[in-house]
Amino acid sequence: MITEKRRLGRGLDALLGGISSQTSSDAESAALAAPAPTTVPIDRITTCPFQPRRDFDADELAALKQSLATHGLLQPVLVRPVEDGYQLIAGERRLRAAREVGWTEIPVHVVDFNDQATFEAALVENLQRSDLNPIEKAQGFHDYLQRYQLTQEELARKIGLDRSTIANLIRLLELPATVQEAVRLGQVSGGHARALVTLDDPARQEGLCREIIAKGLSVPQVDAMVKEARATTPDPASPSQPAAAKTAHVQQIEDDLRQRLATRVAIRLRSAEKGQIVIHFENNDEFERVIDSLRRAA
Repeated sequence: MITEKRRLGRGLDALLGGISSQTSSDAESAALAAPAPTTVPIDRITTCPFQPRRDFDADELAALKQSLATHGLLQPVLVRPVEDGYQLIAGERRLRAAREVGWTEIPVHVVDFNDQATFEAALVENLQRSDLNPIEKAQGFHDYLQRYQLTQEELARKIGLDRSTIANLIRLLELPATVQEAVRLGQVSGGHARALVTLDDPARQEGLCREIIAKGLSVPQVDAMVKEARATTPDPASPSQPAAAKTAHVQQIEDDLRQRLATRVAIRLRSAEKGQIVIHFENNDEFERVIDSLRRAA
C-alpha cells in the first residue's frame, strides 16, 4: 500500500512507488519499489467496476490508437489478479485502444489491491490524467463515500484535494437530471453548474440551463443572473424578512447533511438564532430512505 508521504493525491506514480499487499481500509503501508511490468493476454483483463468515467471521447481514442501504432504503449496499464485473470484498475482508454488496434497482449503492472484501494486508484487516474466531467467526478466521489462510509475530509486527504472542492462537486448531484445531462454533454460548464446549484428551485435551474445553451451565456453572466434571482426570491416562511448570511460553520453543517442523507439539504437562516432545515425528496422511496437515515442517526 501507500505511506502517508505517497498519498493517492500525488498520482499513480505514487501508487507504483509504494505497492504492497492491500489489507488495511485506508490503503497505507510501508513503501516498496515499483514492480516490473509484465505482459498478459488482453482477453484475460476485465474492466474496473469502480471506473467513474462513463463516456470515452472517440477522437481521443482515435489519437491513442495512432500513438499505439507509432510508438507502442509508453505506460503499462494497472491491474490486480482476480479468479479468472486480471481486473483493470487504471488505464481503460489504453486498454480499449489496444483492443481496437487488434493487440492480443498488453504490458501491465500487477498489484495486490483491495476494493477500496482499487476505487481510490480509479478516482486518481481520472482526476489527474483524463479530467472527468464534473458530474462524473461528483458521482465517483459520492459513490466512494457511500460505499466506505468516510467523510469528505478523509477522502480529501486520500486523493490530495481540498474538502471544499469535493463538497462543491458532490453538491452538483442536487441539480435536476436534465441539467446534469447538459453538464455531461459539455453544453454547460462546471462553473455554470456551480452557479445553478445555488438556486433552490429546480424549475428555475432548468430554465436558466436552457438559456445558457441557447444564448451561450458566460459564467459571470450566469453568476449575476443567479444572484439577482436569489435576491428577489422571498423566504416562504418569512416573506418580509431577509435571510441571514450563512457562516462557514453553517455551510459545513449543510454540506455534511447533504453527504449523510444523499439528498438536497438547505439551511435557511432568518436571523442569527432562527431558521429552517429543508430536506428535499423526489419520490416516496427517497422520502422513506431519508426518514430511515434520520431515525438511525437519532
